[in-house]
Amino acid sequence: MADSAVPGYSPGFKKPPATLRLKRKRPRRSEPPADPQPCGAAPRVPSAPARRNPFSSLDNAPRGRQPQREPWPAGGPPSAAPFWQDLHLPALTPDVPTSPRHEFPADWSIKTRLLFMSSQPFTWAEHLKAQEEAQGFAQHCRAAETNLPQSVQEPKLSTELRCAFQQSLVYWLHPSLPWLQLFPRIGADRKIAGKACPWSQDDALQQALMSEWSVSFTSLYNLLKAKLCPYFYVCTYQFTVLFRAAGLAGSDVITAMISPTTRGLREAMRNEGIEFSLPLYCLPKTDSGFLREPATSDDDDDESFSWLEEMGVRDKVKKPDAISIKLQKEKHEVQMDHRPESLALVKGTNTFTLLNFLINCKSLVAIAGPQAGLPPTLLSPIAFRGGTMQTLKARSINAKARVHLAYEDVFSLEIIGPVMPHSLHSLTMLLKAAQRGAFSAVLYTHEPTAVFNTSLDNASTALNKETVCKDLPKCGLHSKTLDQLSQLPTLGKSSIRFLELKDYAYTWKS
Repeated sequence: MADSAVPGYSPGFKKPPATLRLKRKRPRRSEPPADPQPCGAAPRVPSAPARRNPFSSLDNAPRGRQPQREPWPAGGPPSAAPFWQDLHLPALTPDVPTSPRHEFPADWSIKTRLLFMSSQPFTWAEHLKAQEEAQGFAQHCRAAETNLPQSVQEPKLSTELRCAFQQSLVYWLHPSLPWLQLFPRIGADRKIAGKACPWSQDDALQQALMSEWSVSFTSLYNLLKAKLCPYFYVCTYQFTVLFRAAGLAGSDVITAMISPTTRGLREAMRNEGIEFSLPLYCLPKTDSGFLREPATSDDDDDESFSWLEEMGVRDKVKKPDAISIKLQKEKHEVQMDHRPESLALVKGTNTFTLLNFLINCKSLVAIAGPQAGLPPTLLSPIAFRGGTMQTLKARSINAKARVHLAYEDVFSLEIIGPVMPHSLHSLTMLLKAAQRGAFSAVLYTHEPTAVFNTSLDNASTALNKETVCKDLPKCGLHSKTLDQLSQLPTLGKSSIRFLELKDYAYTWKS
């Protein structure tokens, strides 16, 4: 028999055999997959209908194809539940407190997306009236504090709740270029590519943009120094800076955290006289196994080995020479570039030097690529000179979840970022009252900012809360939010990924 006549034969394997094509062919939805069964086995029950997106309208779904979901466990998101697979939930590392708390820790990372879920509808967050929207903007600008009851009986009819919701969505941005997405900036080249950037080839226009940016940056710092602004972010195409007012994160002085950094940036900061620390930096060890400080003189080296001479083992220990120590340290520093361990912390008056350094730093702005000539993005919770009022995008979605043989309503509220720490806390306060003390949330973090939850070195653990309230009464934050953000950071290099409120008590995973 000729080769071409052999069933399934494909010369040179240029084309898949017919038998393989049949196996790969997806079965029709009306037919169960043709899985082989053992001889004598009982007939297999047809599998459940194919899953649909839980957030698509059920009214348009054909009969018999409603989404079928597994119920949520009480302890949080399941590891492999179909419902959560559709949400593209990132891997979670359990870090749950031993017992529920009435408050969750401050999270200084910027969130790109929040997804709240509840058994109670979010209809109160839909279709705000023009008057409610205007009132929410006015409340934000006047820093009005809304205190809702523990449980709002009729959320959809509560004008106070709806106005406060609008108020919690407001943030301030500079520069404002409506056709460009200005956050996040790290890794944003693909999203900005192809957009109109008339300044990229116009030096005069670039200088005008940077001049306005410098005025806005200085305005924010002055507000921060006067404790009229609690914090703000500077988002460049390579790194992000978080400036915090004195009294926040357990510090009694202004602080600035920069992440990620490079050896070149750190050297440039040192050359400008900016004193900073590397809270996550571990000193390298020499071949002899001794930890070495970054800069020591020969006299210090001799003195540090004097105790070995007294023990009579001085000659048996090889003293590392200065060059090898320097090379080893430089290698170690380069290895941590662009990593969370490269976090730099600037405190006190050095933050003003950092301000001038960033304004005059040529590498702050890209000289090539889609972001060439575009000033860094300034994000703030309050108004500042040159800032533009923006609002987070919010939408509520309804779906059905199968629990045993019945269907239950599943309600969700999606918030699209940049969601700053104060907004996250404000939203949870509103949802606590509107959703009867029970909801869960998936939080999507802008990863380069997760390290901002690192605890400050030499932070004042005895910082008086009354002093914080006295010094920051007009910073624009709710008093409860201010109290949360004044606490010492506890999340380390991680951030909150999942948050659950049950019976008015929080648990979380990071």
